[in-house]
Amino acid sequence: VDTCGTGGSGSNKFNVSTAAALVASCAGAHVAKHGNRGATSKSGSADVLEAAGVNLTLSPEQVAQTIDRVGVGFMFAPAHHSAMKHVITARKEIGVRTVFNLLGPLTNPAGAPNQVMGVFDQAWIEPLLEVFRKLGSQHVLVVCSDDGLDEISSSAPTRVGELKDGETTTYQVAPEDFGLPLQTDYSALQIDSVEGSLTLLRKALAGEHQAAAEIVALNAGAAIYAAGLTENLAVGVARAQEIIASGKALEKLEELARVTQAMAD
Repeated sequence: VDTCGTGGSGSNKFNVSTAAALVASCAGAHVAKHGNRGATSKSGSADVLEAAGVNLTLSPEQVAQTIDRVGVGFMFAPAHHSAMKHVITARKEIGVRTVFNLLGPLTNPAGAPNQVMGVFDQAWIEPLLEVFRKLGSQHVLVVCSDDGLDEISSSAPTRVGELKDGETTTYQVAPEDFGLPLQTDYSALQIDSVEGSLTLLRKALAGEHQAAAEIVALNAGAAIYAAGLTENLAVGVARAQEIIASGKALEKLEELARVTQAMAD
């Protein structure tokens, strides 16, 4: 399974999908996380993982070994798509979303058949479901919240498009559906640097920052469900909450850093 958003939502939130990937791997999902440095945000998934000590320079074979050993591996887009590295500087300089925001999540190098993809505009949900169907994906959730996040939001309802076994459906979910309060202070999830994102990500994984832990649980629950480990989204969210409370998710981040650094030696 992959958890990858388009970015481009302009929200400057911490790296929710990265944290969600770590939690989902603790539930038994094999996570091939695809990502890049921030182009329109303060902190991309590659930025925050690098700050956490994860080695980004692994070969595809080494990433596969990492997934086998740890349950999660990170594929740094420019290292796996040679063409992508030529547009990094231009994307950063432009500073607004481009077609590459949409292309990134659609080009998982591992060909992950199960995916949670956040998009910056609900108008893209149904077209992207059709793309995933034509790509032969098995179980995909495409999400965009009413408050414009490329995640399942903890502060507004979220539109979900689901592809499962060739059939597509769309529906709406809200935090209250999972027994979670509606967050009123979104600024608690915003960051202004890579270091700030890493601090909040660690606190979320440890359950030490309630608002951050709740939005991670919502999105990790979606990944656990997309991976086929639960029969519905609600059970996935409950499982994610249990994992965060156990402290295993933060340990997973440390394990990923340790294993990938050892491969560099």
